[in-house]
Amino acid sequence: MRFAWDGIRRRPGRSAVTSLGIGLAVALVVLLLAVGAGISSSAGYLATQSGVDLIGVSPGAAPPSTQFPPIASAHPLAHEIRQADASVESASPWLIASLLFGNSSLWARANQTSGGQGIPAGWVPTSGTSIGWIPSDNRGITTPPLVNGTGFTYPGDPHYANGSYDGLFTHEIVIDQGLAAELGVTVGSLVWANPRSVAGPAEVEGWYANATAFRVVGITEPYYLIPTASLAMFYLSELQSVTGSGSSQADYTSLILIHLVSGASAGAVQSLLAARFPGVGFFTLADVLGAIQSEINLYSVFGELVGATGLVVATLFTTTVLLMSVDDRRKEIAILRAIGYPRATVGSYVVEESLLLAGLGLAAGLPLAYLMGLGLNRLLSGFLSGLPSGFAFIRFDPSVAALGLLIVLALGLVGSIAPVLRASWIPVSQELRTP
Repeated sequence: MRFAWDGIRRRPGRSAVTSLGIGLAVALVVLLLAVGAGISSSAGYLATQSGVDLIGVSPGAAPPSTQFPPIASAHPLAHEIRQADASVESASPWLIASLLFGNSSLWARANQTSGGQGIPAGWVPTSGTSIGWIPSDNRGITTPPLVNGTGFTYPGDPHYANGSYDGLFTHEIVIDQGLAAELGVTVGSLVWANPRSVAGPAEVEGWYANATAFRVVGITEPYYLIPTASLAMFYLSELQSVTGSGSSQADYTSLILIHLVSGASAGAVQSLLAARFPGVGFFTLADVLGAIQSEINLYSVFGELVGATGLVVATLFTTTVLLMSVDDRRKEIAILRAIGYPRATVGSYVVEESLLLAGLGLAAGLPLAYLMGLGLNRLLSGFLSGLPSGFAFIRFDPSVAALGLLIVLALGLVGSIAPVLRASWIPVSQELRTP
């Protein structure tokens, strides 16, 4: 090891740059591994935290896709699913739709003058994602917690009225903090919802004329299952009425989320429901996670290519530096060979120097990867609101660190091959005669 340290001390700048290059390559690879491990484990964590054991979708659709063709007869279908197996604790139909929302200020400006002349520049309805559900049917399924207001007043879905759609229209809406901030509303305020788009101020008055007014009865935290900063929640039948599917002939939903009693086999219930309801596709949590993992693997391949390129460059860099070190010490190596040191011993000295440089690179690369991971995790977390505690995009575990160590050992050994060969076959007599 003294030979290795002596080589590093002779060229401290070159050695430092080499170790730093190795450290950057190691940091890149370790970070990519940590991202893959973090996303895989966190996807499973989020899925289990959701309380959803099975997902029912229209034929041909499959999670984690965000495009779900509608399923008809949502209310009776959800009831039939609950009755089909005692293991089903809740079956909740969720209709997901995109709407525009307007507040009282924009409504007042739109009605002051005709043609939208009283609307200030930039004032337009706000886009947002909407969920229509039956609040009392979400037992066991994680929903966004209220931070203000009392939430929906009535159990069930009163406007549905057993398929007549002539029951009480509550005009109640619960929105998240992001949509509340965009609209500038609080609990008790009125907001208008309409799926129709607006091309300009002149259309705003007509937009309000065809919109439906709702009173805010609750404001929630962001909701990680629907990753958006503008989310609104309705009674299922009322959102169906807004989107034009409020009739017993349509009664559309996008998903049916199913929560099972503790200890129930998701696979067994899936098989039973698939046989009982051939017009609906049912997916278990394992199916969803498998699909997510398949997509993660596609990105992992690209990451592995980037990491492999970095390692190849670092290995070539290490080889070049070690070759320069051997050339600088040719006479010293020749003397060692002349006094009886075998080629294998001289070669081991070069390997030690290579491993020492790689070890210094590892010492720099692991902390760097950790700091980069913290920054990347904070950046990515900013794009998704309402994530539960314990979620992380980046995961450093012993296996990641161990793989980093193996990479460094491999890099050091491969990078030393050419320098070892050169050191082992230096012509001793010629070097000793050279002044």
